[in-house]
Amino acid sequence: MASFKERWNIKSNWQLFVIIVVFAITGSTSAYLSKPILAYFGIIKGSVSNWIYYPLYIILIFPVYQILLVSFGFLFGQFKFFWAFEKKMLKSLGFSFLFKKENPEQ
Repeated sequence: MASFKERWNIKSNWQLFVIIVVFAITGSTSAYLSKPILAYFGIIKGSVSNWIYYPLYIILIFPVYQILLVSFGFLFGQFKFFWAFEKKMLKSLGFSFLFKKENPEQ
């Protein structure tokens, strides 16, 4: 746990606890909210093939999760941590064009 705290610059066990809680709440909430969003677009589990429904469901969870992670992080007072986490994750997935380079080459 100490290496994790050092790697992510976590200052206390309480902060670590809050971060773990935010991850748990975000995962559950994003899975819960994705079904009504699909239903809004007329994609309901019984009306389309499972081969279509589940990939769309999983694909939809990803952007919902990203938005909720930063939102819940803000609500729990850990915005700085989750914004840094979010930027690192999106950059590793190839979305680095969304963020300004910290040291632009001239």
